[in-house]
Parts: sequence; structure tokens; C-alpha cells
Amino acid sequence: MVATTSPAARSPATVLVTGFDPFGGSHVNPSWQAVHAMHGRAIAGRRVVGGELPTIFDDALQRLGELMEEHQPELVVCTGQAAGRGAISLERVAINVNDARIRDNAGRKPIDTPVIPGGPAAYFTTLPIKAMLVELIESGIKAEVSQTAGTFVCNHVFYGLMHLLAQPRWQGTRGGLIHVPWLPEQGQPSMRLDELVAGLELGIACALRTEHDIRKEAGAIN
Repeated sequence: MVATTSPAARSPATVLVTGFDPFGGSHVNPSWQAVHAMHGRAIAGRRVVGGELPTIFDDALQRLGELMEEHQPELVVCTGQAAGRGAISLERVAINVNDARIRDNAGRKPIDTPVIPGGPAAYFTTLPIKAMLVELIESGIKAEVSQTAGTFVCNHVFYGLMHLLAQPRWQGTRGGLIHVPWLPEQGQPSMRLDELVAGLELGIACALRTEHDIRKEAGAIN
């Protein structure tokens, strides 16, 4: 369950960025490595707070809710690992389905279950992903707009985040999910950690200054 409490004031100087712990037998997760490197930095005058989520259905949403309640961010960017992708993937849509191909870190493997029972079929990101795409590409960082966040814990968190942000108490707070490639030590395709960090920071800066997204053809751009 996602934590909810009475309304509280947003913190206009805080951006919450999350990554996941390693899973599937790997000893590292590039999403958390990048977020850990960003923690405590400033982007566009806002303080970045990094949080690690467990790669566990339900527990990850609980932890995300706790972090949001603690920090009251104006922007929430969740990140996750996407093996097989060679670019930073700006996710467009989260769907209300858990359908795990492998077990999570608690041994859970939900099949065809809802993230939020009775929730909408899907939510769209509220990040300006097309503007962010242009920013990344023009800076020489491989990026793409992705139309699927999968059905594992990344999508689970993405959907739970957007469901939470749809509630009146979080009005004005935007958020979404970004997938990052493997690190070179994990295999190919991959991206160096410094590139991941630079890409996330550029994307977040763009999101903070862009109220309305642009229209531009999406897709992988090398």
C-alpha cells in the first residue's frame, strides 16, 4: 500500500529521485548507482534527495510513499534498470498490471494482478518527456521515449507513483519513471555511470523549467 497522511506543504526546493537495489542475481543496479551519486547535489536551485527502493512488489511502493511524506518534493523521478536498452528511456505510460517474468527480491512473482485494485487502466507521465529528449540528444547523450515500462517492479512503482500524484493532496507535484541501461561491467548495451548521471541531471533540470511539453517525433536517437 502507498502511504498517505494528512495534507502537508510541498517543499519547492526538493527533488526526490529513486533507484532500485540489485536484483536477478546482479551485484549492482545502475539506477541506484546513479541516484546515489546525485544525492545531495543541487539542480536548478533544488536539492536532490536520493532514495533506494527495494526490488519487491508492494514494499517498493510503501518505501516510495514514506520518502515522499518525509521530503514533500515538488518533483519525483523514479529510475530503474532496463537490460537490453542502450539509451536512457523516458517512459510515457504506466499500466495497472503486475506480470513478473522473474521473482522479486522477496521471492514474489505476481501474475496478471493489478498494481492498485480498482485503479485506472493506465496513467501517463507528467514529466515533459519530449522536451527532455531534445535536451539529452542535443547534449550528446543517447535517449529515447519509451512506450512500455514493462510489468515488473519498475512499472509497479511508476503506476503507484502516478496514482499517488493523482490525489488532491499532491496537486502540483509532477513525476514519472526513467529507465537506464546497464553499466559496462554488466554487459552490453551499456552506458557509463558518469553519462547516466549527466543524463538524469539534464533531464531533471529540463523538467523543472518546462511547464508544458513540446511536440516532436519520438524514438531512439543515436
